[in-house]
Amino acid sequence: MASFTQQASMLLLLLLLPLLFKGILCPWPSPEAGQVLGPHHLAGEEPLSFQVLQISLFANSSWENNQGSGWLGEVQTHRWDSVSGTISYLLPWSRGNFTKEELESIQALLQLYFRLFPEEVQAHSRQFQLEYPFVIQISSGCTMHPGKASEAFLYGAYQGSDFLSFQGYSWKPSPGAGSLAQNVCKVLNRYRVIKEVARNLLSYTCPRFLAGIAAAGKSELERQVKPEAWVSKGASPGPGRLLLVCHVSGFHPKPVWVRWMRGEQVQPGTQQGDILPNADRTGIFE
Repeated sequence: MASFTQQASMLLLLLLLPLLFKGILCPWPSPEAGQVLGPHHLAGEEPLSFQVLQISLFANSSWENNQGSGWLGEVQTHRWDSVSGTISYLLPWSRGNFTKEELESIQALLQLYFRLFPEEVQAHSRQFQLEYPFVIQISSGCTMHPGKASEAFLYGAYQGSDFLSFQGYSWKPSPGAGSLAQNVCKVLNRYRVIKEVARNLLSYTCPRFLAGIAAAGKSELERQVKPEAWVSKGASPGPGRLLLVCHVSGFHPKPVWVRWMRGEQVQPGTQQGDILPNADRTGIFE
C-alpha cells in the first residue's frame, strides 16, 4: 500500500494538472490554431517531429538524476535546467508562437512532474522489484506529415530496452517486456486524469507547438549550405603506403554523400567516420 505522503502527492498531481493547463489542453483547435496548423508552415515536404527526451538515473533509494531536452527534428531547441527548475530556450525561435502564459503553464507542469516522478518511482521500486542502479528513458511528442493528421507518440524504456508506450487512451507494455511492464501499466491505467492530460498534451498541445516552432524556425530548418572539402595526409599505415583523409564541413542539412573516385570508378576499401555537428549546427564528416 502507498503511504499517506505518496497518496497526497498523487492527489495533488491529479488536482493541479487540469488547472495548470486550463486553456492549453483544448480538444479542438481554436480559430487561431487553425491557421497555425496549415501544412504550409512545415519546412519542406518531409515529416517533422517535436519530441521531449527524458533520462532518469536512479542510483539508489535516495539519489536520482533527471535530464530533459526538447528537439525539433535533429535540432535541440530546449533543455530542462534541473537546478533552477526552468526551461532553457536554446534558440531565438524556441518559444514558437505560444504565449508567455502558456509557456509558464508548461514550465509549472514540468516542475511538478520532475518533483513527483522520482518520488513515485522510488516509492514503487520495492513493489516492482527494481534493482539499483537503473535508468528510465522516455521519448514523447508528435509528428506532422504534410496534408495529413499529426501522429502522437510516447515510449518508455527501462535499462535501455523497450518497456511501455501510451497508445490512444491507455498504457501498454512493449512486446517482450514481461510481467514487470504489465504490472506498471496496470497501475498507470488507474489514473484517468493523468491519461487525459497525456492524451491532450500529445494529440492537441504538441501539434500546435510543433506548427508554431516550425514556422518560427523555418529559415533555419530550410537552410541549405554547400559542403567544403579538403584532403590532408594522415599517419602512414605502413611502409610505402600513404593515408589520405578527406574532410567535408559546413554542410546543411545533415545528409551527405562522399566517395573516393578514380576517374569514374568508386574506390573500394575506404573508411567513413560519423557526421558530427559544428558550432553553427552545420555538419562535419571525414
